[in-house]
Amino acid sequence: MLQRYMVLALFAASALGLGNAQSNAPTTLNQTAATSGKQMYLSYCASCHGVDGRGHGPVASSLKMLPADLTLLSRKNNGKFPDAHIDAILQYGPPIPSHGTAEMPVWGPILGKLDKANPEVKQIRISNLTQYLKSIQAN
Repeated sequence: MLQRYMVLALFAASALGLGNAQSNAPTTLNQTAATSGKQMYLSYCASCHGVDGRGHGPVASSLKMLPADLTLLSRKNNGKFPDAHIDAILQYGPPIPSHGTAEMPVWGPILGKLDKANPEVKQIRISNLTQYLKSIQAN
């Protein structure tokens, strides 16, 4: 009986190790144009926030908290789009991480690595993504 538990424990530990190794494996995504907020959103954000921005992307259920409905940002801010707040989130991550770290799962690592040598391009990316988010606000 003890041997059965030992084998089961060994199997479980091996499975967890493989799972962690796979989840920590670097992912590669194609770099999108810094000038296209929509293209960046669809490539880097829609997997969690959904194509429509309402927070129901295909991987949303795997996060600790559901992603924000990005179409309600203005409504939740008394009708004014919170440009500075969105800029800060895109640069530094949300104040309460919904997935374990402050960095957005896709956007954070990409933004940090793609434009490391050129901070001006990073700002262009953030500005254009912010403008796209402004364009999808619900009335």
